[in-house]
Amino acid sequence: MNILQHHIQALVFCAQSPISIEEIQRCLTEALQMEIAVGDVLESIEAINEQLNETGFAFQIYAIGGGYQFLTKPEYQETVSVYLKQKSKKKLSASALETLAIIAYKQPITRSALEQIRGVGCDYAVQKLLEKDLIEIKGKADTIGRPVLYGTSQKFMDYFGINHIKDLPQLKDFATEENTIGEIAD
Repeated sequence: MNILQHHIQALVFCAQSPISIEEIQRCLTEALQMEIAVGDVLESIEAINEQLNETGFAFQIYAIGGGYQFLTKPEYQETVSVYLKQKSKKKLSASALETLAIIAYKQPITRSALEQIRGVGCDYAVQKLLEKDLIEIKGKADTIGRPVLYGTSQKFMDYFGINHIKDLPQLKDFATEENTIGEIAD
């Protein structure tokens, strides 16, 4: 089983984006010329993570974006955050972030629907999000003029560390107590 773990580490390490369990299984089956079960791959990933924890490494294999990827452990977030802040010269503007949030929650969505929600034109924000690969064109709507539909990309999922759109925070997570006037009677 140890050789299987080494091959899995090599695959996860060389993958530029999260690699699916099925893709790992297919690669191992072909490379090792023997049938490898998905269960064996999952057990091996768990064993790799146990070894990495025991030896005190700052990273491990995480399930993210529909696959597996080496990522640093949460306790090193501050250090990595400083590095990424220094490396990233351009942040998303408030309008781009707002546009991205609307697309994430309402996808697939047309530009006109997006502009109707925001109340302002979104051409520049949508263009910047497309350039950064945070959103992508998901097709065309079946309405008059066949407008383009936008949705989030895999890079969006990776960037925000979520596996599925359903993992986005819901409105109830941000709910605040209603404003009340006066004192509450016992």
